[in-house]
Amino acid sequence: MLRRKFIKGSAIIGLSSLSTLPLVSHSGMLLGKGKRRVHQILSADAVNVGTLPVMRAFAGDRQDYVSPYVLFDEFGPVNVAAGSDPLRVDAHPHAGVTPTTYFLEGTGHHKDSLDYDFQIGKGDFMMFSSGRGAIHMEESGQKLYDEGGFYHGFQIWLNTPSKYKFDLPTTSVHREEHMDMIEEEDYSIKVVLGQLGEAKSSIDLLSPAFYYHVKMKENARLDIPTNPLHNAFVYAIAGSVELEGQKLMKEQQVVLYERGESLINLYAQCDSEFLVLGGMPLDERVYSYGPFVMNNEEQIQLCIRNYQAGLMGDPDVVNR
Repeated sequence: MLRRKFIKGSAIIGLSSLSTLPLVSHSGMLLGKGKRRVHQILSADAVNVGTLPVMRAFAGDRQDYVSPYVLFDEFGPVNVAAGSDPLRVDAHPHAGVTPTTYFLEGTGHHKDSLDYDFQIGKGDFMMFSSGRGAIHMEESGQKLYDEGGFYHGFQIWLNTPSKYKFDLPTTSVHREEHMDMIEEEDYSIKVVLGQLGEAKSSIDLLSPAFYYHVKMKENARLDIPTNPLHNAFVYAIAGSVELEGQKLMKEQQVVLYERGESLINLYAQCDSEFLVLGGMPLDERVYSYGPFVMNNEEQIQLCIRNYQAGLMGDPDVVNR
């Protein structure tokens, strides 16, 4: 059987950090010790993946500041009319990386060569741990097709440590009950991955990482503690947030932080929503080719051969 030609750069759409310090919340910016310094503020770029428009914050670069993550895409928000063609990314392979998908609005349909076929929706978090290699297809979901509405979320790739690159692939879906919530008068934080104070995600990871979904009211002030040895970055979904040094983060910007200190200082100039992510840097060479993320060229060539030989599955079957 002929395999589909593998195209370089195609199909890119897409652990527990112990924070024992308490959250600090108050109005106005503080100039205190222990705050993380902003390294750089970047604006996401608009790209298309399949028929899906996305905003890409980074893809394989900035590893000194974003590892263990390797790619960050926000898909939508797109207003989908009932009965319209699904937004779709056809069957494609992955290896050596875990694409994660988190829905803010709408529903999605995932199907893969591991015999998983399911619908996911608002608040759900999916992990496609590709290991030695597998194929999946992604598109907007049945409920969205039937009823219409907004399609909005994130596909963010979590790199796999070198010793697990060739493990068996697997897929998992985690509902909101697997994630702790911190809810206060001026802010809320969903702990999708990792730990923040006493709040902890029950999702197991291969290396320490965190992933927080934060909402803040206008004029709220929040210090989020992190491990000073870990990377940390923030992505703005909506609103305007003042950072240390009177720097400003706006919608669809990503803020990269220096290591060495703990607290991420945040002051919401208006009602704001953002993601805070990071974790222990893997300190390993990243060698990527399209959807394969490995540590050297030989491993990439092996992935390509395995895909072309059908060892990762049949894309035509996954696409049905």
